[in-house]
Amino acid sequence: MARLWMGISPGSEVTKVLLQDGPGQPLMKARLPPKPVHSQAVQMLCEALALWCGRRVFAAIAADDPDGFFDTTPWLTSWEGTLENATCTIKIVPGTRARRERDRLEGLGDFRDVRQLLLFEVAE
Repeated sequence: MARLWMGISPGSEVTKVLLQDGPGQPLMKARLPPKPVHSQAVQMLCEALALWCGRRVFAAIAADDPDGFFDTTPWLTSWEGTLENATCTIKIVPGTRARRERDRLEGLGDFRDVRQLLLFEVAE
């Protein structure tokens, strides 16, 4: 059974989240406020999706400039690059790479950058 891949791309106006069935098709896309209100929101989101699907989640959070990213995102300051527990692994990684083709879920905008994040960082 393939593991779940999650890409999280924070931005100044919105945070994009993409959940995929391994390298397959997307299962969920979301546009969330730029920063979570609770410091454990990302971990709890990953854990909830792992429990929902019955599979472990491997997530990557894109950070183009980790120093600047941490300054503007206090909910990540306690992380040292990776958080791991029984249901999920969450890594902070360098920003996204080149874009890729479109997927079949429409309506929430362009998620190709987050998909590339999954392919290069979560699929290791």
